Amino acid sequence: MAIYFSSENIDFEFENESNVIKWITAVVQAQNMRVGNINYLFCDDAYLIGVNQAYLNHDTYTDIITFDYVEGNVVSGDILISIERVRENACLFVSPFEQELLRVVIHGVLHLLGQADKSDEEAAEMRKKEEAALALWNTIA
Repeated sequence: MAIYFSSENIDFEFENESNVIKWITAVVQAQNMRVGNINYLFCDDAYLIGVNQAYLNHDTYTDIITFDYVEGNVVSGDILISIERVRENACLFVSPFEQELLRVVIHGVLHLLGQADKSDEEAAEMRKKEEAALALWNTIA
């Protein structure tokens, strides 16, 4: 069981991959869950909209798509992230790129842990959990 990072159509890799893995693992374990296989694929907008159209019948750009393979207390899934969209959102929200990227990385994990974000209440709870996870990042990094 492990956390994997790869890229498609874009040249991207974490400089601090081992810390990111520790952080994700800590967030998962804090929910009394175990890390299974979590695969991150960093890509460009074109790749992600293709996945969005093919698998979810959505014709919109997005920063993240999460495919949930959780079984019992083992957290597994595929998390696809558009680096282009994260960069744009970082500018839009006046946030450093790394912080916005970490927010999106943990956003996918929170989905795997069962946190939805469709309603305003769910979105507010997701944001609180993202902020708590980012605070934890500051103790690890």
